[in-house]
Amino acid sequence: MDYHYAKERDPKVNAYFDKEVMEAFMDWNSKVMAPGKLDKKTKELVAVACTYMTRCPYCIEGHAKAAIEAGATKEELAEVIQIAMALAAGARIAHRNFALDV
Repeated sequence: MDYHYAKERDPKVNAYFDKEVMEAFMDWNSKVMAPGKLDKKTKELVAVACTYMTRCPYCIEGHAKAAIEAGATKEELAEVIQIAMALAAGARIAHRNFALDV
């Protein structure tokens, strides 16, 4: 499949960002995704659904791979993607009147 985004990101852009801030984010992100009350597979499936809502292709790919590695099936991935699709559509339905109320 051909993607519309660069599969390899240029690491030189990291030089523009505060190293401490980025390390703090990565540490926080690791802690959030670590098993807790929810196991790794469940957290990664939730992350897959969220990445479809945020529309980040890098995150979609990364969390889908992590979910598979944590034991998720492609059917489970499809189901959480469908949940994200339904929620996104539902938000549009919920707000359908705003443009028509003018």
